[in-house]
Amino acid sequence: MSPPILKEEVQYVLAGKLAYLLMNIKIRLTVMNFLEFAVWGAYLTSMGIFLAGAGFADKIGWFYATQGFVSLFMPAVIGIVADRWVPAQKMLGLCHLLAAAFMAGAAWCGAQAHINFGHLFTCYTLSVAFYMPTLALSNSVAYTALRQQNLDTVKCFPPIRVFGTVGFIIAMWTTNFAHFAGSYTQWYFSAVLGIILGLYCFTLPNCPVSTEKAKTLAEAMGLKAFALFKEKKMAVFFIFSMLLGMSLQVTNGFAGPFITGFNSLAGYTGSWGANNATALISLSQISETLCILLIPFFLKRYGIKKVMLISMLAWVLRFGLLGVGNPSTVMGILFLISSMIIYGVAFDFFNISGSLYVDQETDPSIRSSAQGVFMLMTNGFGAAIGSLAAQKVINCLVNVHLDPSQMINGVYPQAISRQIMTGWSESWFVFAGFSLVVAVLFAWLFKYKHQAQN
Repeated sequence: MSPPILKEEVQYVLAGKLAYLLMNIKIRLTVMNFLEFAVWGAYLTSMGIFLAGAGFADKIGWFYATQGFVSLFMPAVIGIVADRWVPAQKMLGLCHLLAAAFMAGAAWCGAQAHINFGHLFTCYTLSVAFYMPTLALSNSVAYTALRQQNLDTVKCFPPIRVFGTVGFIIAMWTTNFAHFAGSYTQWYFSAVLGIILGLYCFTLPNCPVSTEKAKTLAEAMGLKAFALFKEKKMAVFFIFSMLLGMSLQVTNGFAGPFITGFNSLAGYTGSWGANNATALISLSQISETLCILLIPFFLKRYGIKKVMLISMLAWVLRFGLLGVGNPSTVMGILFLISSMIIYGVAFDFFNISGSLYVDQETDPSIRSSAQGVFMLMTNGFGAAIGSLAAQKVINCLVNVHLDPSQMINGVYPQAISRQIMTGWSESWFVFAGFSLVVAVLFAWLFKYKHQAQN
């Protein structure tokens, strides 16, 4: 038996380590980022599976488009409130609590025997309306807290942000292996995480509101940065940002229903891939994390134009490989896995490189607003238009063949299965063709001369 004095020493050491963990700002911000993206990862890539199973396969695009629509104004409005009246960490917590409450409401609507689409969609829209501003707010809180500790944000923030992607992936795995993917339960899971994060935000360091003279509404919402459209080079860049942004939510919305749908096709039922679509898609996020490390090398060596072209061609391959892939054969699985790996290049080489380009090419006085325009064109207009356009294509080529009354023991007959598979392949090839056209036009119209760096 240990002497009492030794027990007291051990307890003292453990208490000291616990206090260090609770006080270390980097660890606290890492927890915040982990939960921030876990809330999203709990449903973003699997929601379409539930919606398709609930009879809303023809409306999946609306759920992803609404994220783009609310991103047109909500981040700016919430940002103004956080700047002028409510400390950012409290605003962040409040937004997460409201988003979680409405997400729980969406889950409740989805649990009903007869789902009212209007009620379900309204709750979901209100939830993402409060969640989307938190993506920027969480960065603002992190930057402020690091500066308060006299820490270098450029050096300290990236390792913290990486854990956001880790949280997204782990939430995806939980949703997959806990069998939430085909159920409204994924929204309850997201809501629980949101409540935990919302309460946690109130424990973070205070972010004082601004005491500077209030900006005009146009300045606060970053509208002055739209003057950049007067410059031909920037106008072309932003237009192509929107066109490329149209691809961003397509696979988030439809890859899950596509892969899971093989369970209802004759000759493909019961495969591991079809039963674990969310886990398979999580390879995309893993690839995204790793590909971030490649960007500095490629930008220095090839410049923004070639890096953006690489991204566009990666989207062509991303969609094309989905068009020839399936979760039930060795080659089919390899095609799907290759598509997931390529996603890292497609996403990172566009989003992060484009953001860096905007930072380099704009005047410091409107740099933050210019970043807002870039996000508005990609995650706002681009994602919203792309989601609805993709839904139209899939409705015409895939959903036209879906008639549950023709299923036998939960499986479509061979003839209908072939039509559905052909429709999916044609859809992915349409998206690949669109990306290829965008790439060719970008190579022709975007003028940029790069000086290679050693």
